[in-house]
Amino acid sequence: MASVVNVCSVNVLENPGKFGDPFKLEITFECYEPLIDDLDWELVYVGSGESNKYDQILDSILVGPVVEGRHKFIFEADGPDPSKIPESEIVGVTVLLLKCRYMEQEFINIGWFVATEYTDPELQEEPPASPVLEKLQRRVCIDDVRVTTFAIKWHKNEGSGDTENIETEDMEGIETTTEKTEDDFAMGSDVDKNDEQKQDAGAVEEKIGDDLGAEESLEGTNKTIINGLPLLDVTNESIPDLVD
Repeated sequence: MASVVNVCSVNVLENPGKFGDPFKLEITFECYEPLIDDLDWELVYVGSGESNKYDQILDSILVGPVVEGRHKFIFEADGPDPSKIPESEIVGVTVLLLKCRYMEQEFINIGWFVATEYTDPELQEEPPASPVLEKLQRRVCIDDVRVTTFAIKWHKNEGSGDTENIETEDMEGIETTTEKTEDDFAMGSDVDKNDEQKQDAGAVEEKIGDDLGAEESLEGTNKTIINGLPLLDVTNESIPDLVD
């Protein structure tokens, strides 16, 4: 069946920031019917484009009970632990993944590129062999988002043959009505400013594709991938904060 939950927008707060700063995401979603179980949100930092053994689950949070309507909350998670990242991959481009599950089934995966770089021109020209963490800036590139949705069973009595492709009209509407700002274009140019960062981004994106391919192989799962503009809420409706 069609998705019961639609993620309307995800705003990355306090961005850019220092490498070790917490991530803060303001998430707005719409629920089309009351949910009997909680929504399980998880934030993952990809430590290496070569292996998922370096992926860090920064935090997870259960949100519920969720009634019909539009809801908003802030998901705050600690920054990545540098000791769990290969030293050679701390500086460069990686990916931040926001996942959400319902009844232990992942139904959406949102990914952003993250550029970690020095702001000091001298360190940019001659980066030290060992990263100087306090000199690093972390920027989540909100102008280019990867959204993958999965068809799941929203009701416990659904049979395995009831799974359908997920409707993407809401997502596509957001994509086509959102405009890039000058700051967004500046972010994109910062990430692509040298060939090494492009190669890093390509390797990480290839790894994301591999991860999603593995998830697609789950029995009864269909997926839809949307690439491009940020998830921004284009409505002007008043949205109540979701209270735990």
